Parts: sequence; structure tokens; C-alpha cells
Amino acid sequence: MKFTIEKKLDGTLARAGEIETVNGIIKTPAFVTVGTKATVKTLTAEQVRGLGAQVVLANTYHLYLQPGEDIVAQAGGFGKFMDWHGPTMTDSGGFQAFSLGAAFGANVSKVATGDEVEDISAYEGQLAHVTDEGVTFKSHIDGSKHLFTPERSMEIQWKLGADMIFAFDECTSPTAPYEYQQKSLARTYEWAKRSLDAHGKLDTEKKQALFGVIQGGRFKDLREQAARDLGVLNFDGFGIGGSFTKADIGTAVGWVNAVLPEDKPRHLLGIGEPADLFAAVEAGCDLFDCIAPTRMGRHGTLHTADGKINIKNARFVQDFTPIEEGCTCYTCMRHTRAYLAHLFRADEMTAGTLASIHNLHFILRLVEKIRRSILDDTFHDYKQAFLARYKA
Repeated sequence: MKFTIEKKLDGTLARAGEIETVNGIIKTPAFVTVGTKATVKTLTAEQVRGLGAQVVLANTYHLYLQPGEDIVAQAGGFGKFMDWHGPTMTDSGGFQAFSLGAAFGANVSKVATGDEVEDISAYEGQLAHVTDEGVTFKSHIDGSKHLFTPERSMEIQWKLGADMIFAFDECTSPTAPYEYQQKSLARTYEWAKRSLDAHGKLDTEKKQALFGVIQGGRFKDLREQAARDLGVLNFDGFGIGGSFTKADIGTAVGWVNAVLPEDKPRHLLGIGEPADLFAAVEAGCDLFDCIAPTRMGRHGTLHTADGKINIKNARFVQDFTPIEEGCTCYTCMRHTRAYLAHLFRADEMTAGTLASIHNLHFILRLVEKIRRSILDDTFHDYKQAFLARYKA
């Protein structure tokens, strides 16, 4: 993998660049489309390509459980498995092991960590057992017990065959206290080194880029420490874990990116709202992934330049205009709000497809325009104009 910075935006950490992978070039900043189980829900790979997506991310936890990494490997990797022939990414599976590692029937809001039990209220109803070895969790499919370690995550991701993968990390709750975040940070650092070592033994030809993951919660000193510690390790890029609130995005990410090596790409994990994208770019992020555009679409919430609308509302039943005037997506060029309102009210599967096409098109075009605004020095004006209208 090769990362090139084309232009930096004066007075900010924002930059535009290119990431060259084995399977193609990503022009950054770029939104990473999420294909959790080797599919972007309700859409074909051809539709995703047609929308202008540059890169697809799949989920290690889900593909490990179903259909299994060996089957994906036999298919030639998850990209070929789903007929996506561009750049690909996989996450480490750590977040899902914590958040979906359900103890069936258990009503708990604790995560067991070694001999102690810490309050991780964000994962209420879940149970994962964390030790220095790794994370033991239960499958959300059948309740079977599994163990993810840095070595196991690297092995699975190697078989899934993505161009860019992530080191195994401990994803903490934003509400976790300082003492626990500090302990978790030390564990994530050790797991980062183990991930590097394990991946080096698997990827002897350097086909996969490995990203380290920065944690530290909402604490400036811990975030900066994580960036310093991982920044000197031989990672190809860095992911920034989102154990902070949305209000902290620009600040917390800025702490990290001011310390990380400038010549390596930075990926903000799990961010996809328009305002958050502007904040992430301004704070120095090059990539970001989120399921929000398609998930919201499947539930009838649609992006427009004037903000979100719920297409299920009665006022759209006889609205024969497109979702957004001037939008060039397939849905807006061919269908009306009234038609989508009908499909959702009738529980037709096509509703989710058409809504997802529009939302993904909207976000991909937004990030493309953000990139262009960096290159032509209009970022601040574009940000101000867009958000003023969108929030209004």
C-alpha cells in the first residue's frame, strides 16, 4: 500500500490524497461503504460500484461465524466472493465480540476483565470475558463459545483477503472510568505488537496493509499516549476507535492526528453523519466507515440537502417530487416520494433498496465534494453553507 498527500488545508489537519492498494486507488478523503457480511444490505455489488463507492469494508466477526473464513478464502477473498473488484478492508472483529457477544438470557451490564468486573453500560445485555490473552464471547447466532486473540484475528483477516486490515484492540465504552481506560490502553498496545508479529508471519509478501487502532476514550493524555506508542510501530496506517461521544469527535480525533505520523492514512471507525464527516476531515482523517446510510434507508430515513426526512410520514403519500430535486441517483431520477412512501407502507423489499441507493449516493457525493473543496481551498465556505442548510 502507498499513501500520497496531494494537498494540505492551511490552518487545519485536513488533507486530500491517494491510497494505492493491490486492487485499486482510493482518492481521499473517502467514505468506506460497509458490506458487513460480504454484502451491502439490499444492494448488489454492481449497484455499489455504480454509486461511485471506492472501497468496501466487511466484518471479521460476522464472516468468521458465517460462512467461516475458510469458505471465503476458497472463494478468493471476500471481494471476489461478493463480486467486488476494488479496494477492500476488514475490521478486527473486536467491537462486535464486545457488543454482540451475548450471554443468552443474561441481564447484565458488565464486562468481566480478568478477575475484575467493570461497568460497561453501553453493552447492556451483553457479556464478554476479556483477559490479556484475548476476548471470549458467545455467538449471537447459536450461543457457541469463541475466543478472539490478536493472532486469531490476524489469521481470520488474512483468509478474508482484504487489502487493508486492523490490529486487534479492546473497544471500551465512552463511560468507562479513567483507571479502566488506562488498563485497557496497555492491553491494546500489547495486542497491537502481537498483531504486527502474527501478521508479519502470515503476510510475508506484504500484500495486506495493517492498521493499528488508537483508543483512550475521552481522555487527552491517554489518546496522545496511544498515538505516540503505536505511531512508532511498523503499521501501514491507523484506525481511531470511537470510544467518545459525538460532541468530542473533532477534539478527540484532533488530539490523535496531531501526534500520529503524517505520512500514513488515518481511518475513523464508525462515523457516517454529515456533520461528523466534516469534523473528521478537518481533524485530519482520510477514511471513515459507517452502516448509517443504508441502515437509515432501510427504515425510511432519507438524507436531503435540507436535512433528513422520514418517507413514512403522511405528508409524502401524495408528494410526486423526487426525494431531492437535482439529485442524480437512480431513485431520484426515476421515482417519487409518493412511490417510496407506498413501498414502505406496503412493506415491499424494494423500498430498502431504493432508499439505500439514495442515501449512499448522498454520502459518497458529499465526501467527494469535501475532497474537491480541500483541493480548491473552499472547504470552510462549503462546510458552513452545507451545514447551515442541512441543520436548518
